[in-house]
Amino acid sequence: MEIKSSKINGANALIEATILREVIDVNLEKIAKELAKTASVQGFRKGKVPISVVKKQYGDKLVQDAEAEALREVLNKGLEELSIANDELIGEPNISKFDKSEDKIEVAVKVAMRPVIELGDYASLIKEVEKPEVSDEDVDARIAELAQAQAPLKDIARNRKMKDGDTAVIDFEGFVDGEPFEGGKAENFELRLGSGQFIPGFEDQLLGVKRDEEVEVNVTFPENYGGTELAGKDAMFKVKVNGIKVKDEVAIDDELAKKMLPGEENATLEELKKQVKTQIENEELSKLYNDNLKPELLEIFVEKISFDLPEFVVDQEIDMALNKKAQGMSEEEIIELRENQDKLEELRETLRDDAKKSVKATFIIDALASAEDIKVQEQEVMQTIYYEAMQMGQDPQKAYEQYKSAGYLPAIQMSMVEDKVLSQLLNSKIKEA
Repeated sequence: MEIKSSKINGANALIEATILREVIDVNLEKIAKELAKTASVQGFRKGKVPISVVKKQYGDKLVQDAEAEALREVLNKGLEELSIANDELIGEPNISKFDKSEDKIEVAVKVAMRPVIELGDYASLIKEVEKPEVSDEDVDARIAELAQAQAPLKDIARNRKMKDGDTAVIDFEGFVDGEPFEGGKAENFELRLGSGQFIPGFEDQLLGVKRDEEVEVNVTFPENYGGTELAGKDAMFKVKVNGIKVKDEVAIDDELAKKMLPGEENATLEELKKQVKTQIENEELSKLYNDNLKPELLEIFVEKISFDLPEFVVDQEIDMALNKKAQGMSEEEIIELRENQDKLEELRETLRDDAKKSVKATFIIDALASAEDIKVQEQEVMQTIYYEAMQMGQDPQKAYEQYKSAGYLPAIQMSMVEDKVLSQLLNSKIKEA
């Protein structure tokens, strides 16, 4: 068996071989002898089946197994010649050529390897990060906002026209086509105007109304209104304003700090201001990181760090991008691509540069995570999914199982690793404002 092995570059290799007919025959004979020991064939005792009968019974399957055995030998010898260990390989070998003739098989096998990435002095590629400046006015405004949110409601003494932010205490009853509908009636309901709690347009029509006044409010239920028979229907509500409430004033002092910092001994307004300032700084920094600095830093790494990419990984990325693009195509466009191979390849090539950048970024993040000793365990992924599901009012366990069954957990984990790596690198360059 003639084998020729060569490394295309640091991430790809090609193993070519000529497998002679005699090699296939020897393999077939060996496999048939082994199978004869265990095969069950009617008319013969187990272990006593003649090899000629086994060959007749399992003909094509034996040939396929003999060829597969020869291919395995080609791959193993080729990897040995190239000094490539199995744990260096990525994905399955790709058989790019398998030409059979009467006396031989010409084969070519492409293999992909994990690229060796020389990160160099990657820290020097990171620009200095100026910490966002938070003023005393910003802190005072946030504390006033938090205090207002906790403030109790009180009735207003003067009967004035209602405005945005007031809480209307109302009786209402709704009608569709002149008939009351189920769930459309309440008494002394407290509705904060501007909250968007009711059907669009309802709260706006209460602006300028006074206590003890009665009005008719005309609205249209949204088309996606809970999938009920009310969706898209016009409705009229009879509304009576029983009272108007506003938020009471809350003193911003040490007592407020104690309420807002539960469990902290000696909580003071100064301590509250420090914590609120840190919170605002973190929010502004997070926004700066996610909107600008992280994408910019990853772009710099992709541009400055050079290494070879495994071809098949790039092709997989192109396939995913192509499938995503196809979702927005018409049926005619998809049929045309299926029938026109040249056009399909042309489209694939337009996606190649972005695919290479994406694959390169993934390998760089992986190398940086090792260099920075950053890991994300499955437990952290689960906690993140649980937290986001609870924020959206979903069942956390159900959300996690859906992600898991769809095979999304590795992608979420990689995204979290990327976030941690880039955050840690940027944090190392923070300069106080």
